[in-house]
Amino acid sequence: MEKAPGSPVLRATPFCCLLLLCLLYSVDFRFNETRPSDQWNKLRTNWSRNRVEGRTQIKDEDPLYLLSKRLVEGENQTQLEATGFACDSKSRTDVCVSTRPVRIDTLTMKLYASFSQGMPQASRTIHPYAVKDDESLMNTSVTAVQILPGNITLSPPCQYTHNVTAVIFSSGGYARNIFHEFNEVIIPLFLTSRHFQSRLQFIVTDFRDEFLAKYKKILSHLSSYEVIKVFTPALNGSMHCFPGAVVGLHYHDHLTISNTTIPKGYSMLDFKQFLRESYNLRKQDLSQMEKPVLVLISRTKSRMFLNEDQVLTMMRALGFTVVVAKRNTLAHLDKVAEMLNRCSVLVGAHGAGLTNEVFLSEGAVVVQVVGLGLDWASENYFGVPARGMGLNYVEYKIEAEESSLISLYGRDHPVIVDPTSVYSQGYEVGRAVYLKRQNFNIDVVRFRETLVKALGLVGRSAKTPGLP
Repeated sequence: MEKAPGSPVLRATPFCCLLLLCLLYSVDFRFNETRPSDQWNKLRTNWSRNRVEGRTQIKDEDPLYLLSKRLVEGENQTQLEATGFACDSKSRTDVCVSTRPVRIDTLTMKLYASFSQGMPQASRTIHPYAVKDDESLMNTSVTAVQILPGNITLSPPCQYTHNVTAVIFSSGGYARNIFHEFNEVIIPLFLTSRHFQSRLQFIVTDFRDEFLAKYKKILSHLSSYEVIKVFTPALNGSMHCFPGAVVGLHYHDHLTISNTTIPKGYSMLDFKQFLRESYNLRKQDLSQMEKPVLVLISRTKSRMFLNEDQVLTMMRALGFTVVVAKRNTLAHLDKVAEMLNRCSVLVGAHGAGLTNEVFLSEGAVVVQVVGLGLDWASENYFGVPARGMGLNYVEYKIEAEESSLISLYGRDHPVIVDPTSVYSQGYEVGRAVYLKRQNFNIDVVRFRETLVKALGLVGRSAKTPGLP
């Protein structure tokens, strides 16, 4: 028997439900489609239109303006608000900010800024590297950026147009050593650009391929855009146009971010979290550690442990799982970050290798072996920063009998008994002695006491010799 036809309304119900679901999905999708980047573009479009029309009230909604205000303070903020351009000058670095369109010639590194009433008329030269007080270095290995205020429409035409802020910095200077790379480039770069939330494009002068390869993960987590590389001397240049620019990087102190200094809002703990995100590191603090792992930085040229094998035997006897990090290991930053993230105690003589303390989990211990004549540098370059990173810090100070200098100069020589008198002859004289000529024959018994203290700080007990 043939079935009676169903009601037209009932037959249409599935189709109606499907159509309703599609409409709901479409509405929901469009609602969730408003992302921060879309909001940024909308605000920037409104900002540009209002600037052209002569209205200024929109500046309070302009993201570039609001973010750039964090890079200057006091009278500089007033100048930025009035003219769209301001510079912040400190003892080690200059930072100039333009919230108005600029044109940048990557051949000559001239930046053409839109002139407005109240803006300094003279050109300004910036070395975008955080050691401006070292004039010799600035003049020989850091390319200067010349800022030229004027009628931007009279400057050379754009070859490339960008819709995000340019941040210009140098990878020259001392940036061939991990301490200087983090101290003068990476941490200042984070400090200057993090609040832009990747809506910026880096222009790197004095560019080196090895620098980009080494810090690719960090750079890509600070900017969503390809790095513009400027070689020295520049072989090929082009004119790039940006809605705004930052020239130079802010610097606070050695491996340090200060909460009270412009730009505010970040700390070294924030920087360490940023590194964990960049390198996909899983451990944040020692509570996630299963066993005490000690990483020993093994040096081979100067400040090396002459009896390293004895030191390693003692460390293992205390119950540490010991990882020896040699020069070739430390060259691969991805591997170093993962290794240090699982480390409970980092041990090393004063030197650039201790910069890797930035990758340690919070609560880990840094044990610095402080050679003769290296007290101030050890404390200020690595001791103070370690504490600011949420780490425990312990020093092992070398006695005269443990230093190889005693065999070179004798027990009563000023090099041994009065390092200050050596440095009074000039830093390079002291550096040549204490950093370049000094090695250590560690007193294993005395050093053991320091490592027992380190074990206590990570909540572990030392093994008793001879017991499993």
